Amino acid sequence: MGAMSPSTSRPPADTHPQRILIILGHPSASSLCAGLADAYAQGARDSGAEVRLLRLGELDFDPLLHAGYRQDQPLEPDLQQAQADILWASHLAWAYPTWWGGLPALLKGFIDRIFLPGFAFKYRKGSVLWDRLLAGRTADLLVSMDSPPWYYRWVAHMPGHHQMRRAILEFSGIRPVRIHSFGPVLGAEAARVQQWLEQAQAAGRRAAARRLKASV
Repeated sequence: MGAMSPSTSRPPADTHPQRILIILGHPSASSLCAGLADAYAQGARDSGAEVRLLRLGELDFDPLLHAGYRQDQPLEPDLQQAQADILWASHLAWAYPTWWGGLPALLKGFIDRIFLPGFAFKYRKGSVLWDRLLAGRTADLLVSMDSPPWYYRWVAHMPGHHQMRRAILEFSGIRPVRIHSFGPVLGAEAARVQQWLEQAQAAGRRAAARRLKASV
């Protein structure tokens, strides 16, 4: 399934500067999420981080894991490179919208295809426990939504946030995962959108600074 050796999954011991991979999970490059990703990248670069930006809408891959884990499904070149980028990174930033309470199909399909046994995790023989193969990395989630964030938290109970943070990233060893919610997008005025972009840029600066501070 294109899995890489667990021995290569931890980021390099040299932690200076921060290596940040930004993954745009919205299919449109002109979306608010794309703007948040670009602003985050700018803030991180301005603070000395090495940055790569992965736009899922521009990749060529089948988002369907047709047979689950029962048989091998070779990774397309773009997915092979995406796995290499994740192994390169010490920090991952994911920018995506909340659609129907959860992840957009493109992002979910991307995760289904590359967060595979042998790459993201490995079940232990004869045990219900597993090894988290992407440990040593941290993450930020930049999540847009039409609902007010308070409604998504207290009424909907944040199903997409829980899925991404707990069931996917922390399951694979990526922690801590910091979540930044932006909404309601529906009807937002230009000044409000600009404020969100500035918040994303500040989050990028903080992400770069955390690794710089840790390496001193």
